[in-house]
Amino acid sequence: MPGEFSVTFWGVRGSIACAGADYQRYGGNTSCLEVRCGGNVLVFDGGTGLRPLGEKLKAEGKLEIDLFLTHSHLDHIVGIPFFKPLYDKANHIRFWAGHLLPDQRLRDAICAMMVPPLFPVPIEIFPSRTIFNDFAAGETLRLHPGVELKTTHLNHPNGATGYRIEYDGKSICYITDTEHTGHGLDENILTLVRGADIFIYDSSYTDEEYPKYAGWGHSTWREGVKLADAAGAKTFVAFHHDPSHRDVFMDGVAEALAAARPGSLVAREGMTLTP
Repeated sequence: MPGEFSVTFWGVRGSIACAGADYQRYGGNTSCLEVRCGGNVLVFDGGTGLRPLGEKLKAEGKLEIDLFLTHSHLDHIVGIPFFKPLYDKANHIRFWAGHLLPDQRLRDAICAMMVPPLFPVPIEIFPSRTIFNDFAAGETLRLHPGVELKTTHLNHPNGATGYRIEYDGKSICYITDTEHTGHGLDENILTLVRGADIFIYDSSYTDEEYPKYAGWGHSTWREGVKLADAAGAKTFVAFHHDPSHRDVFMDGVAEALAAARPGSLVAREGMTLTP
């Protein structure tokens, strides 16, 4: 029988983690999502939010986890060495990335971060059964009975991958670190998110801010709303908040977003959504 299908936000920030009183309502950890599909644990991105997620998961006993990366920029992988399940030999952790082939491999990218003088211990410190899988964005992944992941290429420096997780007739789409082109809506994204129940999208900037950051590989919540409307997506979620956007600023974004597309949300750490 189908079971739980949900997404929990453990890190919603982009670029660099932010601490302090100005980041309490929305959170300061960088990108990390926990998706539950029945008894299956899927994690998306390994930003600093991966550390508190690991603290929670370690209490569940023996774990089998699939960890998918949108890409391998530092803010999306820096939490990996601090993910507690990797330090338990009873656990099985599978890493996945769709943006590196044919020239690079995921394991090599993680190893390049965990090397002196950047990090004091190598990847071999993990006693868990750890496997690194590379695929090409655009492929469909079927990892567990009833769980299907469709993927697409995103417009980001060094490449990135968008995901659509389908389970029990419902769907959650995770599309972050992508830039709109100014030449119409991205057809790759439109195809992937069509009819999605939950659509999480890179909303790093406002439309007013965006011209200063053109070419950096990020988008705006208004562009996300256009995609959601065109694709017939249900709940739209603004994600990957810029570190300069403190709680007061994000309150304004949330208000404007709700007015533009009622029912839309701004991602907050600790928030759980069910399609």
